[in-house]
Amino acid sequence: MANRNNRDNNNKDNNNKMTLEEAGRKGGEATSKNHDREFYEEIGRKGGEATAENHDREFYEEIGRKGGEATAENHDREFYEEIGRKGGEARAEQSNNSNNNGKMSQEEAGRKGGEARSKNRSNNNNDDNDNDINGKMSREEAGRKGGEARARQRKNNNSDEK
Repeated sequence: MANRNNRDNNNKDNNNKMTLEEAGRKGGEATSKNHDREFYEEIGRKGGEATAENHDREFYEEIGRKGGEATAENHDREFYEEIGRKGGEARAEQSNNSNNNGKMSQEEAGRKGGEARSKNRSNNNNDDNDNDINGKMSREEAGRKGGEARARQRKNNNSDEK
């Protein structure tokens, strides 16, 4: 209780007014009490659409590069194998209700992709600019791939709308 009172007192400026930090915290708490998950999903969707309308391919390549760099700094080969496997399993589960028409299952494609990526990373020597000494994807490679994937996604979305 004493800590809360001290925190509240520290969040007042010299004129006994609430600081921006405290106002933001209280506002966020009140908003979260009044809205459900769908509300936040909707504002997130609208924000994403507005961002897509205002930015070009280079913007998405840049944020993909930055995100890829951050991810690559914190994860190793096993991480990428695991997310590849999980992604394949999730896609397979989604398509269990549809006919594959003799094509490779999405689960199998995800598994093979993860294995191929793992082998590719293991076979590359340290002179390869795409991998660092720990076998992690380089920032440049991760960013490039993230940007390219986002650009393809936007291109596909645009062609679907036509």
